[in-house]
Amino acid sequence: MKKSIARLMIGTAALLLGTGSAFAETLVIGHFGDPTPLNAARAENAFETATGWDIEWRQFASGTDVIAAMASGDVKISELGSSPLAIAASQGVEIQMFMLSYAIGDAESLIVRDGAEIASIEDLRGKRVAVPVGSTAHFSLVGALKHSNIAESELTIMNMPPDQIAAAWEQDAIDAAFIWHPVQSQILERGTRLLGAGETAEWGYPTFNAWVANTEFAAENAEALAAFAGAMDAANQAYLDDPAAWTADSKPVLAIANLTGAEPDQIPVILEGFSFVPLSEQLSGPWLTDAATIMQSTAEFLKAAGRIDSTADDYSAFVNTGIAEAAVK
Repeated sequence: MKKSIARLMIGTAALLLGTGSAFAETLVIGHFGDPTPLNAARAENAFETATGWDIEWRQFASGTDVIAAMASGDVKISELGSSPLAIAASQGVEIQMFMLSYAIGDAESLIVRDGAEIASIEDLRGKRVAVPVGSTAHFSLVGALKHSNIAESELTIMNMPPDQIAAAWEQDAIDAAFIWHPVQSQILERGTRLLGAGETAEWGYPTFNAWVANTEFAAENAEALAAFAGAMDAANQAYLDDPAAWTADSKPVLAIANLTGAEPDQIPVILEGFSFVPLSEQLSGPWLTDAATIMQSTAEFLKAAGRIDSTADDYSAFVNTGIAEAAVK
């Protein structure tokens, strides 16, 4: 491997030497447990080294759970999907997106069960399709239906968290599911991928996972949050530098497997389904620079679909580019 994660993390910490934090207590940071470079960096305590924080990592099953935890003040930083982010912003939850976690491609896909007689999106009519409602996967599913001129009433959309989807699949209680890993990998053993979120993005329904922070916390801990962003960027860059080196028996993949429970031989394939964007490109490309616009269009779509009651007039207050700008200096 060209660069070890350890060396990249140490370099990040050195560049940010002297970074302080006004937060002295244990900090709860939310994540979804995806088998990504985040977890390779977690295994090396890269974020504690960069920020000086004492971190408790808390895994959430859905964006809905993240919103509730952040609205209560229990969680200050978390991963959050673009669809739940738009919902939270529309509800006035005081959070700000400060960087992209990853753009979603085949990492979230519509899987159809073997024997369910589904060969196309049109065949979903009359079928039972499971998805965590309010998630990015749900947004992609509804977008796919809209693209194909299929009304939601023409099928049964079942609101299920990932673990229930896996159980229902084993019992043949559902015909299809739009879901992420590791459940996606599980149900693919008796199913077929019909389409991924990358395709629905091309149809006008882009989805991504973002890193968000409580607004007040971000203002009071800007330097340490920039250090966190730098460590996260370095972790992703370690993968982007040499994806082929992340084999099933490599150190970072084994670390990811240990923390997430994903099978080591599946992780390299799963990683290919994510699009990790360097932080510098997030500032010049369509991500942070257009995040407010994406939130607006996502919220309007969710309102039209009856998932939220109202949208905000302006979503720019829910995006903080200053953290990323400080991290890449």
